[in-house]
Amino acid sequence: MPHLLAPVLAGWFALSAAAAEPAAVVRLWPGTAPGDTPLAAPEGDSSKPGEGLVAGRPVIRLANVGEPSLTVYRPDPDRANGAAVVVCPGGGYHILAWDLEGTEVCEWLNSIGVTGLLLKYRVPRRADRDPYEAPLQDAQRAIGLARQHAAEWGIDPARIGVLGFSAGGHLAANVSNNAAKRAYPTVDEADALGCRPDFAVLVYPGYLVDRTRDDAVNAGLPVGSHTPPTFLVMSQDDPVRVENVLGYAQALQQAKVPFELHVHPKGGHGYGLRRTELPVTRWPDRAAEWLEAGGWLGKR
Repeated sequence: MPHLLAPVLAGWFALSAAAAEPAAVVRLWPGTAPGDTPLAAPEGDSSKPGEGLVAGRPVIRLANVGEPSLTVYRPDPDRANGAAVVVCPGGGYHILAWDLEGTEVCEWLNSIGVTGLLLKYRVPRRADRDPYEAPLQDAQRAIGLARQHAAEWGIDPARIGVLGFSAGGHLAANVSNNAAKRAYPTVDEADALGCRPDFAVLVYPGYLVDRTRDDAVNAGLPVGSHTPPTFLVMSQDDPVRVENVLGYAQALQQAKVPFELHVHPKGGHGYGLRRTELPVTRWPDRAAEWLEAGGWLGKR
């Protein structure tokens, strides 16, 4: 297979200097999201000026999401290869790191010819519900909608993946392993389409393993032959604990699911795609190579 990525990766930082413009913003639900009630506080950026910088730059921390949506970022038509990725920002299921782990990720995906589908899922955790239920509903719905709109958005319905960071990494794993049954009643024809992603990329994911069970994979993530091929990256000094990717990779191995695992000594947590001197921040290059090797980037 000819190498498609070298010129793209070399020029990514120049390309990302100008922010990508979304082609569409689609509400996930025609009415109120299932099982939800209106939030008292309005949606907005909860960051404080000068605090919580990453690589010297601020982060948009989107809070109080009550109307989930899918924002479509399409690559240049000359570069588009038909693949698409639903992007799940992290934030501890409390906020969404909207630019760091969202819009900037879609810009990178566009640079390698992939359509970015940025998922704005419901946060914070609803006090009267399972903490992961509403986000799982949103992720399942998003993948179904992506397949429903595949022709309109120029994507291949058999090459729709999911990419998540931190809590969003858990959400990506959750939808990867819980696609056989929808977590909500059928709404329309989009829910008749499969909600299993074709591949998954998990970047410093949390909540994957259970400390009380020797770091075995959490019971809510039934890894098996149905689980899609997965790329994982994390650092040993991550306070969220590297055991998350080690335990999940072991489960993938036992289920004979193809995976690629990268563990770096240093890097901490929450770097997104913002490069520093630390090698872990070069993970997008490795992920792009993995996607190419898996056949997801070639035009069909």
